Amino acid sequence: MTRTDQSAKESEVLHRPGRWLALAVLVLAVLLVAVDATVLGLATPFLSEDLRPTGTQLLWIGDVYSFVIAGLLVTMGSLGDRIGRKKLLLTGAAAFGAVSVLNAYATTPELMIVARALLGVAGATLMPSTLALIRNLFHDPRERSLAIGIWGAMASAGAAVGPVVGGFLLEHFWWGSVFLINLPVMVVLVVVGAKFIPESKNPAPGPWDLPSVALSLIGMIGVVYAVKEAAAHGLRLDMGVAAVIGVAALAWFVRRQLRLDAPLLDMRLFHHRGFSGAVLADLLTILGLSGLVFFLSQFLQLVQGRHPLEAGLAELPAAIGAVTAGLIAGVVARRYSVRSVVSGGLAAVGLALAVLTLLDRSTGYPLLGASLLVVGIGAGFAFTVTADVILSSVPREQAGAASAVSETAYELGAALGIALLGSVVTGVYSDFATPDGVPAGTAAAAHQSLGGAVEASADLPEATAGALVTAAQDAFVEGLRIAAGAGAAVLLATAVAAWFLLRGQKLAEGIEHP
Repeated sequence: MTRTDQSAKESEVLHRPGRWLALAVLVLAVLLVAVDATVLGLATPFLSEDLRPTGTQLLWIGDVYSFVIAGLLVTMGSLGDRIGRKKLLLTGAAAFGAVSVLNAYATTPELMIVARALLGVAGATLMPSTLALIRNLFHDPRERSLAIGIWGAMASAGAAVGPVVGGFLLEHFWWGSVFLINLPVMVVLVVVGAKFIPESKNPAPGPWDLPSVALSLIGMIGVVYAVKEAAAHGLRLDMGVAAVIGVAALAWFVRRQLRLDAPLLDMRLFHHRGFSGAVLADLLTILGLSGLVFFLSQFLQLVQGRHPLEAGLAELPAAIGAVTAGLIAGVVARRYSVRSVVSGGLAAVGLALAVLTLLDRSTGYPLLGASLLVVGIGAGFAFTVTADVILSSVPREQAGAASAVSETAYELGAALGIALLGSVVTGVYSDFATPDGVPAGTAAAAHQSLGGAVEASADLPEATAGALVTAAQDAFVEGLRIAAGAGAAVLLATAVAAWFLLRGQKLAEGIEHP
């Protein structure tokens, strides 16, 4: 091949005409996952009324999806590097749509937990594949920054579209309908993606190490299960056993990766300070935010009495802020610095969460809406830039593994946040004093969840019912305030850590040659 032919081929790859159309298809997968995560919170009051889960079962419904994803992301990222990221993405999208139907028609809390776990298996194939494909589609770092911003903005748009569309469906159909909105998105993704997304994979991946797969799964699930159960119920023998098994499996996993010629996850990635700092920032940020996200819809509906669609619209400022910030984050980080944008964004989120410690049952929307807008802007800047740092820190061949680490941090942070901060809310809530005149059975149901209290009050005299609901709402809001305060502390500490860990870090500038 002549130098002219080589240059022409490189130019064709660098400026592939379909790369933006391929990106549009990829972000559909991100939209699909984001919508699914947000509509669950909106549907929780209706799901609680129909399936009657206990407080613990409700937490499992909320976080088992993240637990399974966290356990499988590294495995799926490595699998995509080996068999092809496009192939894994389209297979996962089809499975995600099919399992969404099982979620929609679940008839018991146990079946719903299983369905959410299976959805996590399918979801684990999507997120690392989309980021890895972006890494291989865009060789111009500035274009890639914009593409990552669009990717993050679409995730935020999904967070906005989910509650609004879900709110509309919940006002006209049964709660299971919110999961069926995944189906048309899945169909478009599979049909259009098969044609326009180019395949990419590691040209020399080596064998897929099944013992490493088992160790990563056992380790992640063991650790997060122990943390969740300990936070919800205090220390018990089974939790200690799960923690020991989980930590031992993860230690064995790391040791095995260091010895393998073709590891499932190349641990040398963590030698890059920018990579490690960005991953840690993502994990802690989501941990601090997830408690608020999970319980906000319940606050808007069950405490402030908003209809589902109104509650969905009330959450829009966060998504609008995140979309706007994500699209300009790359430009701002190059003009100023990576660490100032990430640390500033995280500090803004922390301060907004601190403001939410002032919430009460009658808090007006301006305070809540302004706080959510600041949360969205800060998170949009921080997450977009950290994703760019993570992808730019590794060779293209390892894009799937790097993306999987990034998404593992995100999902593990969400799982731990819901477990820890969610358990704070649940623990504070369950201790409220039952008003006089409430039968023991009704009181027990009311202490399980706020939705249970609202439902149980329907059979009581008006005055007693009002006193029960008011006491339950006050307890729920108190738990939410404490969780917001804890989240604020985590975010502010993470902002300080990011300032030091990302010192000297810059976004890539030179165009890569394919």
